[in-house]
Amino acid sequence: MVERVVLVRHGATAWSAAGKHTGRTDVPLTKVGREEALLLGRALAGERFAAVFTSPLSRARDTIALAGLGDVAIDLPDLMEWDYGAYEGITTAQTRQTIPDWSVWTHEIHDGESVEQVGARADAVIERVLEASGAVLLSAHGHLLRILAARWLELAATAGSRLRLDTATVSELGWERENRVIRRWNIGCQLLVR
Repeated sequence: MVERVVLVRHGATAWSAAGKHTGRTDVPLTKVGREEALLLGRALAGERFAAVFTSPLSRARDTIALAGLGDVAIDLPDLMEWDYGAYEGITTAQTRQTIPDWSVWTHEIHDGESVEQVGARADAVIERVLEASGAVLLSAHGHLLRILAARWLELAATAGSRLRLDTATVSELGWERENRVIRRWNIGCQLLVR
């Protein structure tokens, strides 16, 4: 059985810094994002993982490569970020100019995925993770990892709305006896290497 699941959100991109919904657009890491990935590598140095899975999008794949785990990382398409459809590349504030109170968590995503569809992908990842013996690392994206954590806790995918997740952070899912729990959440790479 998997002992723990380490979640790594990719380093900064120009779109994440601007608050744009960055789903399937393959936006690269910024200089800051690459530096954050190197810090994540220092924080993860010495860790042993039974498996390392990454989103195939370059911002997640490059983060884990710069962190020193790229040679063992396996691309897992279910770790790709939410398909935001018509809202790709647009900020929440821009969308709210025409749709007050709009949120990806509560409104239909035109030409993209519903939160339930992302939750189903997260469930598939969890099933794969549960097959491992030891620790597993997942390198992916903010909304996907928030939904995955909610589903790990056996909550609705929308419960991910309550879990803020910044770029270049490490979180950990695990167990308290037979119960799935969050062991730590949203720890910035700078804090991890002190």
